[in-house]
Amino acid sequence: MMNFNDKKYRLIALALMGQLLFSSSCNEDFLNTVPDNITTLEDVFTNKNMTEEWLARIYNPIPQMWDQPYGTPWSGQSDEVNYAWSQPAINSGALTPVNTNPNHWDRYYQTIRSAGIFLENIDMNQEIFEQPGGPQLITQYKGEARFLRAYFYWLMMKQYGPIVIMGESTLPPEGDFQIPRSTWDECVAYVLSEMDKAHELVPEKHLNPNNPSQEDLQQTGRITKPIIKAVQSQILLYHASPLFNGNTSLGNFKNQDGTVLFNQTYEEARWKDAADAAKELIDMGLWDLYEVDHEDPFVKGYLSSKELMYDGWDTEGIWLRPDNNVFGSWERHCSPRNANGQAWNGIAVTQEMVDDFRMANGKSIDNPTSGYTESGFTSEASEYYAAGTYNMYVGREPRFYVNVTFNGATVPVVSVPGSDYVEFYFTGNSGKQGAPRDWPITGYTARKNIHPNSDFRSGTSFGRPAMMIRLGEIYLNYIEALNEYSPGHPDILIYLNEIRNRGGLADYEGSTDQATMRKEIRLERQIELMYEGHRYWDVRRWKIPDTEEDHQGGEFHGMNIEAGGYMSDPAFHQRVVAFTRADWRDKFYFYPIPQREIDRNKALVQFPGY
Repeated sequence: MMNFNDKKYRLIALALMGQLLFSSSCNEDFLNTVPDNITTLEDVFTNKNMTEEWLARIYNPIPQMWDQPYGTPWSGQSDEVNYAWSQPAINSGALTPVNTNPNHWDRYYQTIRSAGIFLENIDMNQEIFEQPGGPQLITQYKGEARFLRAYFYWLMMKQYGPIVIMGESTLPPEGDFQIPRSTWDECVAYVLSEMDKAHELVPEKHLNPNNPSQEDLQQTGRITKPIIKAVQSQILLYHASPLFNGNTSLGNFKNQDGTVLFNQTYEEARWKDAADAAKELIDMGLWDLYEVDHEDPFVKGYLSSKELMYDGWDTEGIWLRPDNNVFGSWERHCSPRNANGQAWNGIAVTQEMVDDFRMANGKSIDNPTSGYTESGFTSEASEYYAAGTYNMYVGREPRFYVNVTFNGATVPVVSVPGSDYVEFYFTGNSGKQGAPRDWPITGYTARKNIHPNSDFRSGTSFGRPAMMIRLGEIYLNYIEALNEYSPGHPDILIYLNEIRNRGGLADYEGSTDQATMRKEIRLERQIELMYEGHRYWDVRRWKIPDTEEDHQGGEFHGMNIEAGGYMSDPAFHQRVVAFTRADWRDKFYFYPIPQREIDRNKALVQFPGY
């Protein structure tokens, strides 16, 4: 466990402050910051500071994964959570080409263009070139810009499907922008190729120029070779998945010239490519699963999973990004109203997610031997809940208590003095009666990545980077791909059990046939990566969003927040329909291209259904 007072932590914290300056230095429109006497690209790219500001601007749109509910709302568009204050259009079925929020089409293409301009002009910067190590720095900057250009293409591909690849040269404003979508396979090949080129240009790690034997912590978050390999692991996993690999249901999605945009032939070898990419990262040996030492496996699993987000990034994090939203956005929106100071208490976890957590013995709640019951209330308090807590929440696996705040749970942050437990029943301290809209519609709130010492009244917060990609994800990427390509491979159980054990569960002992392991791996991924920005995309790439178990539309459930006057009141502890979303439609696999773009670019075809 990391000591917050140790020297290394303080050095990294200071370094992250420097990186925050780098990543936020271009929040205002870049052109608005250029002095009156600097008006041309030549002026910008012959000035070191302006050139580096331009590069910072390319980094800036990278999504902040914990900027929920407003900035990065993918969890709230999946079956993970519901937001009290905003509803993305897809949830109501109102997603159309003229109502595309969140719309990243314009901003990401603008950033792609900015990266292209950077690549075309950076060589003219003699000020950088002539400084010590200047040529190497220019090469590194080119690699960063080339990767980022490809990365924003990738983000667009996930959201919109096959997109328009603009190529190496940026077109002038008067250029011909009547360009059709490239096929999915062409998009993937281009993005992977560009990342390969960038990989040759960026360092393994950023070294301190004043002491090359040490890593330069001020560069945390900047692109390195391992980061590129990790992103490629994600891309290859998606590329192998059912939505993108021989998806005959999209055989009629074609360009105007008849080009089919999704490959119609299943290729098993794609899974091998994905498995190999993940294993390459694992074999680098640069990271470990974060674990806290404790003799009790349950407590060890709880502490390891809980502290992973704010202590474990130095051990497990592959791509780290400074995150200045976690305290003011994520923590505050998740925490109950009896937190000390103002908290907004409305990122509501669905009953469907609650039910997917297993018991401490590793068995699912529908297993008659699991010990699960929805009858009665416990008479004993624990570290995780109060006496009088509903038995539904007793004896669950450690990660349940890390991820979900329920009626009777301990307050996840510094609480109002004398108010140690959360009350979600109607008249409770965080119930519906006490606020116009700051209450969870399901009777649960998200809990992961909330620091226990955060204090909203005093403003005490604990900065830490977001793990955009971590080793636990790479393990899951690896075993998912391996199970599809080489079912029964011994590594599947080895790495599945690594994740289970860290989460406080014993080794898996059930059937190991391919279909059963596919289900187990997907469940493990759902629980291990909850709220980290994967679920929305995973159910789509697996082509399961219209299944009963993983439905993304229709009715979602929770406790009865309209009732209850005390902790153990049975009236609150009733399963009810908490909210209803639009029924699933296949057009929801991808977002529509904004209509104004369709109107401008006559070569574009809209995704079917819009």
